[in-house]
This record gives sequence, structure tokens and C-alpha cells, in this order.
Amino acid sequence: MKNTQEQNTDAVVTALLEDYRGGRDIDRMDFYAQPDREEVRDIVLKLLQICYPGYYRDRVYKSINEEHRVTVLIEDVIYHLRRQVAIALHYNESYAHVSEEDIARAGEEITLTFMRRIPDIRALLETDLQAAYEGDPAATGKEDIVLSYPGLKAISINRLAHELFLLHVPLIPRIMTEYAHSITGIDIHPGATIGRYFMIDHGTGVVVGETSVIGDHVKVYQGVTIGALSTRGGQNLRGIKRHPTIEDDVTIYAGASILGGMTVIGKGSVIGSNAFITSSIAAGTRVSIRNQELQLKKGDNFCVSRSELEQDEAWFYVI
Repeated sequence: MKNTQEQNTDAVVTALLEDYRGGRDIDRMDFYAQPDREEVRDIVLKLLQICYPGYYRDRVYKSINEEHRVTVLIEDVIYHLRRQVAIALHYNESYAHVSEEDIARAGEEITLTFMRRIPDIRALLETDLQAAYEGDPAATGKEDIVLSYPGLKAISINRLAHELFLLHVPLIPRIMTEYAHSITGIDIHPGATIGRYFMIDHGTGVVVGETSVIGDHVKVYQGVTIGALSTRGGQNLRGIKRHPTIEDDVTIYAGASILGGMTVIGKGSVIGSNAFITSSIAAGTRVSIRNQELQLKKGDNFCVSRSELEQDEAWFYVI
């Protein structure tokens, strides 16, 4: 006969199992029917090794012959990624009435297409690395950036995820970029289109939305949001350009928010810290915030006192 503790445990288990029968989205128990997040994260780490073969070590693959080591690594990624892609394709409506054999073949072809694009991805990453080195006097060398800078890591993962996004692979690209978000504090949607020589300095709190378009030689500092003006329309906004376009040679300083699908930041503009922008800015414009008055006080006397602003709130002004 069960004791009281066992009876209480059984009662809790029975209640939870009954709760799972509600037919809600959260009640699904077929956890093998979606991509394995841990395996996708492992694939991401291996893809980073493929992109930067001399910088990332692996405790599993040890070989005197470096080309052999990378060969094994590439084959391993192809094997595991094609399985995850095939699982994810069940969430693509185009494959709703396709046989499992055809889905498996599609997963393999998509994976091979993606892997063939890695040289092009690496060419972009070389420009990002160069931008980070040229843009940060604190960088002691490019090794410093590859091994330790969260901005480059987030950009690297995003460029990989973006290619899978373009191949219409569900779920996996977002799992990849949210993994990057979790380890870097930088949230870039895999749908964002990003040009060459992209640099994120410091990075914490940077957000780049799905339909953002970013040109070449753009530099972004921590806390910047390139986002939607409003998402109250919910799913009705799917497929609509909701996020800004940032043209070439733009610098966006810390804490700035640039919002709206119709907003275009013109080439060569500089957006100052904490600016809040919801309309387009002409090329070559410098946008700043007029700050509240700074006062320094020592004892009972002000050491520095400037005239108060006409109003307490900050205003945009254009230099």
C-alpha cells in the first residue's frame, strides 16, 4: 500500500497528465517532431569552426593533418544539419503533402546548397572582421576580435542563419540567432539583410528587426534598436516591411532607436546617442539630442552652471 507521500505524488502526476489533454499548443508532447535546439547549437559551434578554422578548437576532432580535421568537421555538419533541416521542413507549408522520402531528399539538397554558400559567407565575414579592426583602436589584433568580440560572433551566426532563412528553412535560423542573442546580448533576426563591413561595437542590447536593410560600412554601438514602429497589427503585419533601411556609411551611436518600415537613414549620416527616429533622414545628416543641463555641485556652491533649457524634455536637432 502506498504511503501518503507516494499518493500525493501520484495525484500530482495524474493532474498534470490530464492537463496535457487540453489540445492547446502548449500541450504538444511530440518533441521529436521539431528540431533539437541543443543539436542546432552544436551545429552552430561547428559552423563557426568551419568559418574560422584556425581560431576555434574542438575536443573531439584531433588530427595532425588540419585538412583532414576540417574534412571530418564538414562531413559531420552536413550529416547532422540535413537531419535537422528535414525535421524543420514539416513546418513549411510547401511540404505539407510531400512524402518523408522527398522531405529527406529536400533536406539534403538544402543542406548542400547552404554548405556551398559558406565561401561567400566567409568573404563577408572577412569584411566584418576588417571593419571591427579598423573601427576599434582598443583591438590589439584581429585574433583579439575573432576570439573575444561578441559583435563579430553575433554577426557571424546571423550571416549563417540568414542563408538558411533565404532557403526557406523554418525554425532553425531563428534558433541559431536566438542562441547568439543568449550568449552575446545582440538580437539580429535572420531575415535582416546586412551589407559588407558591418560592425557592432560593444553590442549589448542591440536589436535588428526581420525586415531591416543595412548597407555597407555601417557601424552600430550598444543599445541600438533598428525596429518596428508598432506591432499592434500582430500577424497581419507578416511579410510587410516593418523595419528601417540604413544606407551605406552610417554610424549609429549608443541607445539610438530607429523605427518604421518607411524610415530610411541616408548615406553617410551619423545618428547620435539616444536619438528616437521615426521618419527618414537625408544623406549626410548628423542627428543629435539636446541634453538636459549638466550641473556640477561642490558643497553649497555650483562649480559649473549652465542656463536651463526652455523645457525639461529632450528635443531632436540637426547639425
